[in-house]
Amino acid sequence: MQRILLVFLLLVFFSNCAYPEEHSIRMLFVGDLMLDELPGEMIKDRKNPFSAFDGVFEKADIKIGNLECVISEKGAAEKKPFTFRAHPRVIPLLKKYFSALSLANNHSGDYGLLAFSDMLDLLDQSGVLYFGGGRNIRLAHEPLIIGIKGKRIAILGYNEFFPRSFEALSDRPGIAWSDDDYVTFDIQRAKTEYKADIVIVYPHWGWEHEKIASTRQMKLAHLMIDAGADAIVGGHPHVTQNIEWYKGKPIFYSLGNFVFNGFEEGDATTGWALELIFSSDLQVAWKIHVAKLDKNGIPQYAGELR
Repeated sequence: MQRILLVFLLLVFFSNCAYPEEHSIRMLFVGDLMLDELPGEMIKDRKNPFSAFDGVFEKADIKIGNLECVISEKGAAEKKPFTFRAHPRVIPLLKKYFSALSLANNHSGDYGLLAFSDMLDLLDQSGVLYFGGGRNIRLAHEPLIIGIKGKRIAILGYNEFFPRSFEALSDRPGIAWSDDDYVTFDIQRAKTEYKADIVIVYPHWGWEHEKIASTRQMKLAHLMIDAGADAIVGGHPHVTQNIEWYKGKPIFYSLGNFVFNGFEEGDATTGWALELIFSSDLQVAWKIHVAKLDKNGIPQYAGELR
């Protein structure tokens, strides 16, 4: 009898030890993915720009990145300093590594509405999920809903770096623009209408090469959490920025670059791959994996941030 009781207690003990890992949700977020130029040429040569992080990707239940280019062979370049367009051959690789991609950035419209619409068609045909952009303003502001391990996760994306001409309208495809009223409404709707247990906002914001978040970023991040967001994960400045806890919720103002050539040295060649780990009772922990970009803009694993 005592032996049976001992075995029972050991089973209970090991079940409880496994519970947090078994029932926790591991989400991976990376920064800007620019798959034109040198990274695009590497993919054309059948080289994998993500392979150094295979172990990190494999552990994650949900994997999210910002697609910092349009994917299309159509359209003409807009009049702006930098325009990025990736070949459709990159899509199978993105589908292999990412659960969904944010389109809410200042390069999705680099080759006009024709290319943007073509990208939506290509992603839809390939079964690649996206958010922060769509065929009209309503669809661009729809949350991406992912059901996993008994929880509903909503992810929203917004851009507030010009040009605003890429914004979706009622009769025009484009990206979700970061108007405060829209953002607040969308977050609250994700909680009430979509019954999301977790809401994460993935904004494209801030000033390039600034290591500390701006007053505007901080104000908007606090507004998002006040509206019901559970975590904020930002990008665009090409460098990593500060981390803040606000009302018990984490704010990662910028993850920096993840795949992006053209930066020879300095802070722009360091990015973060962020793991957000939500427990079954929705407590959040996090871990940061450091990426060092090589001369081709490809991330090399550089350990965990301590």
